[in-house]
Amino acid sequence: MSGGTGNLVGERAGPSPAIAGGLMRALTLVADRQIELRNIPAPAAPAEGEVQIHIKAIGLNHIDVWGWRGMAFAKRTLPLIVGVEAAGEIVGVGGGGMTSCRVGDRVVAYGALTCGVCKACREGRDNLCENVASVMGFHVDGFARDLVNMPARLVVPIPAGVSFRDAACAPVAFGTVQHMLFDNAKLESGETILVQAGGSGIGSTAIKMAKAIGCTVITTVGDDAKAAKAKTIGADHVINYRTERFEGVVRKLTGKKGVDVAFEHVGPDTFNGSLLCLKRGGRLVTCGSTSGQSITMNLFQLYLQQYRIFGSFGCSLRNIRESLAKMAAGLLPVIDTDVRLDDFERGLARLESRQVFGKIIVTF
Repeated sequence: MSGGTGNLVGERAGPSPAIAGGLMRALTLVADRQIELRNIPAPAAPAEGEVQIHIKAIGLNHIDVWGWRGMAFAKRTLPLIVGVEAAGEIVGVGGGGMTSCRVGDRVVAYGALTCGVCKACREGRDNLCENVASVMGFHVDGFARDLVNMPARLVVPIPAGVSFRDAACAPVAFGTVQHMLFDNAKLESGETILVQAGGSGIGSTAIKMAKAIGCTVITTVGDDAKAAKAKTIGADHVINYRTERFEGVVRKLTGKKGVDVAFEHVGPDTFNGSLLCLKRGGRLVTCGSTSGQSITMNLFQLYLQQYRIFGSFGCSLRNIRESLAKMAAGLLPVIDTDVRLDDFERGLARLESRQVFGKIIVTF
């Protein structure tokens, strides 16, 4: 694995300044909307096939907000260490020669605890693992701590020149969009795409990725300040959904033909409108439902217009590698705010308020 310092497998780096007396910091959800920064025992040395990562940065996502609110959608036990997306440096490697990872490697971690042996995992479709255990930071302890032990097969090296701050956006924000646009929607150069909520972490990423391959990008935002920012990152047309009906504007912009692809993650507030914006045979890809869970759909419209709808969740390890390669080539995430670990709740509150444009990063 690239980025190492030459330390031998089985060696450990010196202790982090944040770790003393065998204790480390961990940001812990103790009740709904109540997070505490606690000192807990640092993990033991990594076992065979594992690496120990000193976390340097984590990215905040709506899945963090859902967990904070108590909307985990599955069984979990509190207290729970939060954080679903992270980048850091390997400070320990388990013995046995089972991995090419080395102390000093800079890596991002894949937060879904996949089995690695089912058909989907063997084929590189990690997010379709048949035996996935849990999502870290959502159902089981996550990354918002100084040290974490991980299976070596679930880490991806960070290319030279990519910062921890940017790399922390790769597992969820970039990887999710990469999977949605190119694995599912099969977005191509020259097509027109509608990106809902272009000021969000994944919305801003979708704008940049689509524009990078030569697409015409139409996006929606909630205020004029965000509209100006969306223009600066590549959006060709920006619609303030609070003052205009985006469906009508999109039809006018496309000469009533509609867009090739609709990028959805808002849910009931926009889903049917996004369908109306599609051209005949158009593709809608969705990865979220922040405004609710249920819609009523016109099935006549669905099959007469021959729409193709893709549900998309997470990404594969390959998508993370592709995302990091794009960062190394200069396509970087839009960062809204940096907060310190002990100010994590302020970041969540800002994300929940929808006042963000881009990603919120938590630094250690």
